[in-house]
Amino acid sequence: MTSSSVCVVVGATGAMGTEFTRRLARRGLRVIAVARNADDLDKLAASDDLIVPCVADIADDSAIEAIAAHVDAPVRMAVFAAGLPVRGSADTIAPGDFAVGANIKVGGLVRLLHAVRDHLVPGSRFVTIAGSLGLEPGPLDAGPGTVNAAVFNLMRQLSALYGPKGVTTHTIAPGPVDTPRLRKFVETEAAETGRDPGEIWNRYRAKTTLGRLPTLDEIGWTLEMLLAPEAAVLHGSVLTVDGGTRHGVQ
Repeated sequence: MTSSSVCVVVGATGAMGTEFTRRLARRGLRVIAVARNADDLDKLAASDDLIVPCVADIADDSAIEAIAAHVDAPVRMAVFAAGLPVRGSADTIAPGDFAVGANIKVGGLVRLLHAVRDHLVPGSRFVTIAGSLGLEPGPLDAGPGTVNAAVFNLMRQLSALYGPKGVTTHTIAPGPVDTPRLRKFVETEAAETGRDPGEIWNRYRAKTTLGRLPTLDEIGWTLEMLLAPEAAVLHGSVLTVDGGTRHGVQ
């Protein structure tokens, strides 16, 4: 991979996407940061000259052309880190929200692929973030459980499609991470149920065997690790980095 290669991060202004973008830029890599809000992107880009803002809605096919227009070199790493805006159990979720979630995380993943595939070369990494609820959902996780299960399936397909070309695919499954987004979910649940927020946080922590939630820095380290040439051996795998939240043995 040449020094003129680029990275692409979709969902770059979210907590996890920002961590990824800044880490890659600190490694001296030019990063095309993709998100919907131009102001947020400009703030992120102002933190490092290697960050290139790209305003695009990954839920719309127009994002393919918008991202592709910025990709002018071999892709070192393409990362899908867009969040999922749907929640609730099968009893409470609006049925149409399944389509909304799938359009963002499954359709969006394919849009990213279509935007960068002409610049994928041997050694390129294609990475997505897929919540562990896609593997072990709870009773209130209809949206993220179902949609992320589809993401795991799609990434397995891409591993078979692109592995022979020397392009490796990687799924990072972090489980709950201490982020502003999760804190907002906790506040919402507390308001809806009347429970103390501390009780809800303790419930999240209790699900781990580490005794705490993973941090953004730890998830960022996992992504950065994939830049190593030796990480090719992780092709097609799911990297479970959840502090012991997942209990299945596979």
